[in-house]
Amino acid sequence: MNEKNKAALVIGAGIAGIQASLDLGDMGIQVHLVEQRPCIGGRMAQLDKTFPTNDCSICILAPKLSDCARHPNITLHTLSEVVGLEGIPGNFEVTILQHPRYVDLDKCINCGDCVENCPVSVDDEFNVGLKKRSAIYLDYLQGIPAKVTIDDSVCLHFIQGICGICKKVCDKEAIDYEQKEEIFNLNVGAVIVATGYDPFDPTPLQNFGYGSASNVITALELERIICASGPTDGHLIRPSDGRTVKKIAFIQCVGSRDKNYNKYCSSICCMYTTKEAMVAYEHDNELETKIFYIDMRAGGKHFRKYLKRGEEEYNITYVKGSVGEIREDEDQNLIVIYEVSNTGEVKSERFDMVVLATSIIPKQDADKVAKSLGIERDKYNFIKTLPHAPMITTREGVYACGCCHEPMDIPNSVVEASSAAALAAEVIRSSK
Repeated sequence: MNEKNKAALVIGAGIAGIQASLDLGDMGIQVHLVEQRPCIGGRMAQLDKTFPTNDCSICILAPKLSDCARHPNITLHTLSEVVGLEGIPGNFEVTILQHPRYVDLDKCINCGDCVENCPVSVDDEFNVGLKKRSAIYLDYLQGIPAKVTIDDSVCLHFIQGICGICKKVCDKEAIDYEQKEEIFNLNVGAVIVATGYDPFDPTPLQNFGYGSASNVITALELERIICASGPTDGHLIRPSDGRTVKKIAFIQCVGSRDKNYNKYCSSICCMYTTKEAMVAYEHDNELETKIFYIDMRAGGKHFRKYLKRGEEEYNITYVKGSVGEIREDEDQNLIVIYEVSNTGEVKSERFDMVVLATSIIPKQDADKVAKSLGIERDKYNFIKTLPHAPMITTREGVYACGCCHEPMDIPNSVVEASSAAALAAEVIRSSK
């Protein structure tokens, strides 16, 4: 085998991409891990806890971030994307576009002086717009590489040719406004796609009031609110007035199992909703929670016991019914109007906050990724894989794992990542 082909490409550095990279690296295979964001970690880094154990998400993820960054066989390519793939299994040539960070990775020590002095304030994507960040910023507190990045779409130096404060205050001379986009090629034997998912935007569902009623939020927004490193330092308070939440409603299947949006079940919503209700209760043992659902789809090991535990220990009430509308009163409380499934009775109830369990949907750039790799997507726009072999895509030598090809939880994503790594290793090691 040609030594230059003894390498793998992994696209996406969430938990699935990281696990696949670590497995391949431990086999002695060189790995190029490509990530669009400034830091690796993906969606899991945004979560407070994970089900069904309620363990700290970042506590599980952080060691893997460090292992990945320090692994002698793994090369990180952050702020990068794959724009082309040519060749055959065992001998692919991949084209990568790397966007400028405008910061020298070797010189930056993440001291924070530039961040503190930056005059620009914009919505923080990592905290889903619940707090602000500067134009120069660290993606998130535990992010790796622990280096800042300049967002040239909002930086005054790039927009108006003024400011330059970050360069002036940087004692290490790490700021480099002259960095440009770079395109380079790599030779690899196999490719693993682990690009993850996006959460459904519930704004079009006007009957739920998202975007107009301040205290109607998404499940991911709640994750950030109840996280100790989040925008409220872990305090369960309402976005509208900072008042402590005492009564909360969760609405299931928002954008899922809906002929107008996504016909499929998103698989994890029943479980993550119960987890969030449990964690919220741990913040305030007087909290009252109601979960409005169509069906409870909890098919994993001990998942039903988890739901029962929520009822018995965390003051959770499950209501089988369909929510028709959410109205906001003069005090910004929320009135949930719903139909009880088994009786047809229409009821209404007032809550301090409503959380929407939004659907898992394909990444916004899923079509772009698929075209660059020459692979197909399914009817829901996820990466298409074989029914009998869910890691195998429509192009030989290109594999998929995790939510890029269908909704799934973290443990299943990790299992698939290891399976994809094994398949990729087989191709690489059999190449001549």
